[in-house]
Amino acid sequence: MKRKLLIILVIGLLFNQNLLAGSPLTSTNIHEAYKDSAIIQLALKTEGKLTVELMNYLSDAKKPIELKIALINALGWDFNGKNNSTQFYEYLKENQNLKNINETSADILICYAYLKALDNYFDVDDAIKFAQKAKSKNKNSYTINIICALIEAQKAMGSNWCEVYNLTNNIRINDTLQIDMKEDAIKIIFEYMNLYKDYCKK
Repeated sequence: MKRKLLIILVIGLLFNQNLLAGSPLTSTNIHEAYKDSAIIQLALKTEGKLTVELMNYLSDAKKPIELKIALINALGWDFNGKNNSTQFYEYLKENQNLKNINETSADILICYAYLKALDNYFDVDDAIKFAQKAKSKNKNSYTINIICALIEAQKAMGSNWCEVYNLTNNIRINDTLQIDMKEDAIKIIFEYMNLYKDYCKK
């Protein structure tokens, strides 16, 4: 009996350690599903920094949103913070004569929001606003919806771990969305997000 109790305690400890060691933004390595793509391979070589070539790709309306998101994901995050979102905004103002980020496309908005969230995943309030704006401009994209949900889930980490699960699960079960993301990428997201399911009371 004592042995069974010990095993249960160890499993519970490991489960909680997996949660504490990560977060929705830092533990969902979407880019791994696109590692054969040349643009992802390039992004992995820049030491987490945006280059002009990468920003050209992000701002190209003809490029698929799933690869843009995978590119940003490949750049990763830094505990001490980054400034990729600021650099991207400056690029857009200079190269596309952009005066207000809110006036741009849904794709650009979600890219900016995701960059901003990964720049400082301790404070995602502004990133959430831009992500929700992107979603309002393109309600049907699974990619845009799930990235918005991941950013919102990052915020919910501080208050409600059941909500962390529900935010992304609600996107998963929404069969009206256009699936514009690889199944392997979706699996990567939920391999981590499913860890929060047990925090939802039945």
